Amino acid sequence: MKAAKPVVVVLMIVSAVTAILWIVRVREVGPQHLVFFYLLPTALVAVLYGSLPAMLAAVVATMCAAYFLYDPLYSFSVTSPLELGELCCFAVLALIGAKCTADLLRPALNLLQQNRATED
Repeated sequence: MKAAKPVVVVLMIVSAVTAILWIVRVREVGPQHLVFFYLLPTALVAVLYGSLPAMLAAVVATMCAAYFLYDPLYSFSVTSPLELGELCCFAVLALIGAKCTADLLRPALNLLQQNRATED
């Protein structure tokens, strides 16, 4: 059950962000670049659970964005080359950001573990 917790959290966070962005997408007219709003939840997952769940969040967010935010709606097909490039740019940026965010925290966690070991 412990291993499933990060996956459930990732799916809940990405679902909530997707619902909010879908409402914005439906109500607004004109070009939008909503996919980049998934970067903050991906970084949050990286801070809380590490790089693998954050990378899962990036992949799921990319698929949700393609399905819910880009024309044609409710299809994984993205018709505009500009939007396809934006989606690919987001995926690469989110994967790199997930790894870097998780790695930035690793030295602090290692130091904390070392301090606890010396205290015992």
